[in-house]
Amino acid sequence: MENFKIEVDSDGVALVTFDVPGRSMNTLTASVIKEIGEVVETIKSDAAIKGAVITSGKTTGFCAGADLGELGGGGLAGGSAGGEAALKAAFDAGFALNKAFRALETCGKPVAAAINGLAMGGGLEICLACHYRVVADNPKIQLALPEAKVGLLPGAGGTQRLPRLMGVMAAAPYLLEGKSMKPAEALANKVVHEVVPADQVVEAAKTWVKTKGDPVAPWDKKDFKLPGGGPYTPTGSQVFVMGNAMLRKQTYGNYPAQLNILKAVYEGTQVPFDAAIRIETRYFIKTMMTPQAKGMIRTLFLSLQELGKGSGRPANVPPSEAKKVAVLGAGMMGAGIAYVQAMAGIETVLIDQSQEAAEKGKAYAESLLKKAVSRGKMTQDKADAVLALITPTTDYDHVKGSDLVIEAVFENREIKAEVTKKAEAQLAETAIFGSNTSTLPITGLAKASVRPKNFIGIHFFSPVDKMGLVEIIMGEETSQEALAKSIDYVLKIKKTPIVVNDSRGFYTSRCFGTFVQEGLEMLADGIAPAIIDNVGRATGMPRGPLEMNDDVALDLGYKVTQQTKKDLGDKFEDRPFAPIIEKMVVELQRFGRKNGKGFYDYPENGPKTLWKGLSDLAPVKIADADQALIQEIRTRLLYRQAVEAARCFEEGVITDPREADVGAILGWGFAPWTGGPISLIDSVGAKAFVETCDGLAQKYGKRFAPPALLREMAEKGETFYGRFGGKAKAAA
Repeated sequence: MENFKIEVDSDGVALVTFDVPGRSMNTLTASVIKEIGEVVETIKSDAAIKGAVITSGKTTGFCAGADLGELGGGGLAGGSAGGEAALKAAFDAGFALNKAFRALETCGKPVAAAINGLAMGGGLEICLACHYRVVADNPKIQLALPEAKVGLLPGAGGTQRLPRLMGVMAAAPYLLEGKSMKPAEALANKVVHEVVPADQVVEAAKTWVKTKGDPVAPWDKKDFKLPGGGPYTPTGSQVFVMGNAMLRKQTYGNYPAQLNILKAVYEGTQVPFDAAIRIETRYFIKTMMTPQAKGMIRTLFLSLQELGKGSGRPANVPPSEAKKVAVLGAGMMGAGIAYVQAMAGIETVLIDQSQEAAEKGKAYAESLLKKAVSRGKMTQDKADAVLALITPTTDYDHVKGSDLVIEAVFENREIKAEVTKKAEAQLAETAIFGSNTSTLPITGLAKASVRPKNFIGIHFFSPVDKMGLVEIIMGEETSQEALAKSIDYVLKIKKTPIVVNDSRGFYTSRCFGTFVQEGLEMLADGIAPAIIDNVGRATGMPRGPLEMNDDVALDLGYKVTQQTKKDLGDKFEDRPFAPIIEKMVVELQRFGRKNGKGFYDYPENGPKTLWKGLSDLAPVKIADADQALIQEIRTRLLYRQAVEAARCFEEGVITDPREADVGAILGWGFAPWTGGPISLIDSVGAKAFVETCDGLAQKYGKRFAPPALLREMAEKGETFYGRFGGKAKAAA
């Protein structure tokens, strides 16, 4: 066998070592699944084997689960298009792993799992199919069924074995949220039987096989009872009634995977185990067929992984490493950037106008490090070493020797030009200057630079320590060397880069702005603020548009608008909501969450509430929403963002659908269930999308009008991933 090695010791215990060649981590490929059947047959038929222990030959972990590249591109999701025969073929393919694990579980000999590293998804499911589980005592080890996070459900017995071990209520967050367990937690939950030192895992598993080995799973015994009771017991029924309500509240019905997980558990826990896993597979295939699963697998796993490895980096530029980076501006953004750099081991100079402001920026990093130490995630020595990498100062002489400068001052062209000149005077010819601007065109900012080829946009998102995306913006003169060095830097600080071309607002700010602005358009239309934000959340966005306006700060949006108005002159178009924002910011000083008053009031003690004075500025004409209005608001909010993303493609602002979708979800929280705005258009179909946008444009204005590119794609029946995806680019 290629992926497994079997060694039988003198006691008749077979040590099965799982080790996929050429990979740093084991995954369940088609080849592995086939060989699991061979492993089971060997254990079952070889009279010299009394029992078996399964472990990993990798130092990185036990198994990371199914190969989603194979899964996403295989035949499992094709059953919906090809009739009954295709559906049966999809079921058989989907049931293969369940069948293999069930064969292991019923082979008639005791099998133990020696878990020496992380076990995720199908990796944990193979362990659950073993009769006994021993895990290494390492808090870094995670055991999880994370399929729900990418729009799937566990399809190899996870929805059936975990509730039978833990009880339905206890298992719910691990199934529905993909929550992970550390070894001690897994032991407390009865998911594993022993936690032992790492060098004793295999021996402990062998000892169980030799001394107590029981070849029958608990659910195959006549006296088995589901912990906590089944769906028709008083406790069990309460779990499903409450679970269904909570699921609706949290997902708004946008995520089929979670609903299908609940259905699989509900139905499966009422029947014998062999019937239960067939039920699970049916729901697994049903989920795989949904556009949500296809989009989420592609964007949140495959594309995210590719971009996280620097797939957009110019191949002909040698690798670089930023060892010293200067950050100009020690406000929230600058302080956050300084922190993530120091965490990556980069010597950091943090510059501001006053020493006090610079010190305050460093204090932000100190507060995050203190929190990490208090929670046991970092030693004090490590925290001290990280903090020592940050030098707060007002002196630009400290910029000397920097490989890169990140400018994070106010969104003001004059201020940015001033600090650019000061910093560049200290830089070597090979150093890169990156602006963290969120809206101002890079080509215009580069006019203040004496080396526009080395000038690039490096746009972070707030809070920097939590947000995983960095948007890299190419100016008209930016070189490929500057791009490569910027991507190398972003990867070093453990962020995901997307690359876009210059435009006002670039890609992320431009598209995100349409969401908050559409909420303001609705407010000006007279729709009640509560309806706007409630439906906004129900689309799958992290906040309603008015809440989001408060979060990003109304005064910031106002300043950006004023700068844009100044730059565009007669081409600028005022919107009906502009007087509302101007009065709130200029006259009433309502800046948003940051000063405790915006569209909402934010009391020190207690939840936020809608500002009562809002109705005076924006009189309510629509106070009740029927289903038709709710659907129209949902469509307006999502399609307004998606049509802007399509315009970005037409204008060449963004050229890769992977970057468009990943950037949307990571950058501004575009509804993850869609897979991103480009996946949304592709799943709806360009023709249907254009028709809907035309209707919205006729009713609400040209902001919904589809670009010529979309109309052409609609006529040709094209998709963005087909026209602009990796295969299309390779063919070109």
